[in-house]
Amino acid sequence: MYKIGILETHPIQYKTPWFRLLHKHPEIDLIVFYCMIPDAKQQGEGFGVEFMWDTPLLEGYKYNVLNNIAKDSGTEHFTGCDTPEIYNLLNSSNSRFDAFIINGWHVKSCLQTLWACKKNKIPCIIRGESNDLRYRVWWKQLIHRLLLKQYAAFLNIGKSNKTFYVNNGVSEEKLFFAPYCIDNLYFTKMVTSRKPERGNIRSAWGINPGACTFLFCGKFIDKKRPLDLIQAFLLAYEADNKRSLNMHLLMTGDGELKQECERLVNEHNLPVTFTGFLNQSELAKAYLVADCMVLPSDNGETWGLVINEGMACGLPAIVSDQVGSHLDLIIENQTGAVYPCGEVYALFELLAEYANNPNKLKRMGAEARHRIELYSYDEVVKGTIDAVKWVCRSI
Repeated sequence: MYKIGILETHPIQYKTPWFRLLHKHPEIDLIVFYCMIPDAKQQGEGFGVEFMWDTPLLEGYKYNVLNNIAKDSGTEHFTGCDTPEIYNLLNSSNSRFDAFIINGWHVKSCLQTLWACKKNKIPCIIRGESNDLRYRVWWKQLIHRLLLKQYAAFLNIGKSNKTFYVNNGVSEEKLFFAPYCIDNLYFTKMVTSRKPERGNIRSAWGINPGACTFLFCGKFIDKKRPLDLIQAFLLAYEADNKRSLNMHLLMTGDGELKQECERLVNEHNLPVTFTGFLNQSELAKAYLVADCMVLPSDNGETWGLVINEGMACGLPAIVSDQVGSHLDLIIENQTGAVYPCGEVYALFELLAEYANNPNKLKRMGAEARHRIELYSYDEVVKGTIDAVKWVCRSI
């Protein structure tokens, strides 16, 4: 049996099922270390509302909450997680780990844990989100190359993430596929069980029964570029001679740009519904009534898990070419489409084309659901165990 630890900043709803599954594996003794348990205000940073996830996140696996001594604790800035006690924990003879997995290097605790692993000769495995879609100046590239040499193995979440590692000198033998994923079955079941409600939910949200409905789901912040979608939708709506019965836009979420989005919608009297923030158990309603996902984000969107969620619910997706998952999940004219980030007219053309091809959307939705089966927790567990065994053999 292999004893492994995982460092996470805080409990995250899409990672909990992975920990539970890994915990049940007969070859693995797992403990997850959290830097903090955020309160409702910290949890809602970027969403524009305070909330706590309404699904259990700390059940079904062993965990420990570290003492976070940061003056301004939080998961969105580097100094927000500062947990020096990890040195003593990993130095204890009672807690000897065969390997340790760290999720990224975006907070101080991640580097503290890496250093503790190096000091105690514990193989350290990285599972991060960085990809090759973002331009980096030479000195940042140099820092990445030096940092990546410190890890024993790499759990790559997808194609762009793998390319980032390879371009920074990581050999193929150290790479193990552990895709970014969600609980596919959970979302599929949620939507399937609520299918009889589709008409009523659409009616409650002001969506005409015959309208092709495009869904944006996420934070209303700069990197998500929600205004690009509304502007493209405006072009498509006007090109359709304002036949509001033909298409609808559903905007789910909240954030600092929501007010500006609402102003533009009201100014042009667009058929757009803002649902506000929907918690995990309520998201199925948005996926149920939609016909297609849209994610216009820039390269700050290192993956885009809402696309996984939508595909598990049978929705194709339109995404920008800067969304980290587009090489993995989007197959042109099969599971969706990709357009150049920021090019509103290109997005408009796709909205107009899809709005007039409902049969194509249904076909692509079925392909999308099939595609997302390749990105599952079973694959994450397999890749993780393969990586652990490899680093242990390499010691």
